[in-house]
Amino acid sequence: MTIQIGDLIPALTVATTKNESLKLRSLKGKNLVLYFYPKDNTPGCTTEGQEFRDAYKDFQAANTEILGVSRESIRSHQNFINKHEFPFDLISDPEEELCNAMDVIKEKNMYGKKYMGIERSTFIFDSKGKLKHEIRKVKVKGHVAAVLDLVQEF
Repeated sequence: MTIQIGDLIPALTVATTKNESLKLRSLKGKNLVLYFYPKDNTPGCTTEGQEFRDAYKDFQAANTEILGVSRESIRSHQNFINKHEFPFDLISDPEEELCNAMDVIKEKNMYGKKYMGIERSTFIFDSKGKLKHEIRKVKVKGHVAAVLDLVQEF
């Protein structure tokens, strides 16, 4: 079952670069941008992370936290954060529990080879933990500015 607008954030506990076991529903009180990306240190994923980094103060001013999600390990995430000075946390989801809850694992095709991977997607939750916006098949260019516009409407 796919998450729908108005649904609460999944009742999952995830591993992040700052917290071994973060209960997603404990994040109430702030808006939340949960963005899913395929792989650390690849061009599109790096650009997206850097744009969230560069706009981080604006998101904070809008009472909004950012969490990035991929299947990479905590160690890979920590290296990614250190290399690009991301001020926000990354979630490691190697078992795809959160990815499946948000329905972001899709069939992809690269050089004629089909595989299952993360479809770049962003979900925006309000301060009560309810899903307000979902953006799927994200194109990196202009995406962070569009997300910031959405959270500033809250």
